[in-house]
Amino acid sequence: MDTSKNVFQLHGVNAAEQPVLRRKLRRKDMVAFFERLAPTVVAIEACGASHHWARLLGSFGHEVKLIAPQLVKPYVKRGKNDAADAEAICEAMSRPTMRFVPVKTADQQAALMLMGLRDRLIGNRTQLANAIRGYATEFGLTAAAGLAHLGPLLKRIQSDNGLPSLARELFALQLGAQIDQLELKLKAWRRANDCSRRLAEIPGLGPVGAAMLQMKTPAPELFRSGRQFAAWLGLTPKDYSTGGKVRLGVITRAGDEGLRSVLVVGATAVLRHHKGGEGRGALASWLDQLLKRKPLKLVAVALANKIARIAWKLMLTGERYRLNPEPAVAGA
Repeated sequence: MDTSKNVFQLHGVNAAEQPVLRRKLRRKDMVAFFERLAPTVVAIEACGASHHWARLLGSFGHEVKLIAPQLVKPYVKRGKNDAADAEAICEAMSRPTMRFVPVKTADQQAALMLMGLRDRLIGNRTQLANAIRGYATEFGLTAAAGLAHLGPLLKRIQSDNGLPSLARELFALQLGAQIDQLELKLKAWRRANDCSRRLAEIPGLGPVGAAMLQMKTPAPELFRSGRQFAAWLGLTPKDYSTGGKVRLGVITRAGDEGLRSVLVVGATAVLRHHKGGEGRGALASWLDQLLKRKPLKLVAVALANKIARIAWKLMLTGERYRLNPEPAVAGA
């Protein structure tokens, strides 16, 4: 089924994979059609509303499979229209090696909405803070970039009686009130989620990264290994191998950009506080050896990959993070 806001294109095949249904339906007609239809397998491209339709059609007794759009595109024969897209989705679903997207629950989507709104508001706050600095410059008041310097600037503005009263009122607008409310909701969500609390104990992950990882990651059982999980996040190198020659490039950057960014930023923070030396654990020794051979940014990505693998293991087994000390040297 190819979905849109109001028009839905259906393409159906029988057990012999012969087309038996080509039909276009309006929104209300589509719901009534599937209510009457005998239980069947329905494939939909994974998109914003696909999880809602998967839950609704599942309540009618149908088996719904969500497919990532990039995996459907190779099966579009020619042109771009709803009928061709629906046929391509049907063809992609029938492939034995096809990978499907797990259907999210309404609670999972609400948690993702919380994180998405927080990120959007933080971006808006940064834009507004930069605008305030720009307007203050027009009145001869300057400040360094960053939210840390915004408070002193606002105090200087309020104490400057030479500014028009309207300007002082506009500068006094409160920033971040909505963000504080979302932060409280996010903290309450983290406290209620045991897996998120355990993931936050991993060095470089932190509470926000742990919450994002728990919200956006499907069931860990779907991944065969930690490496496959890291590849799903886009933290493994591209493969340009041919003719028996292995050529690995930069990371693929597949998967969720925000989640990958949080992992790399967290790994960079760990490296910033890392001090060379021996006897401080296996992870520290691994970083020492890697920093001697590789540039800092590459090591940060490698550490993000390792953090992702550790997180996958903890989500799969329910264990807590344990710092793995180095074995004692004999005779020491």
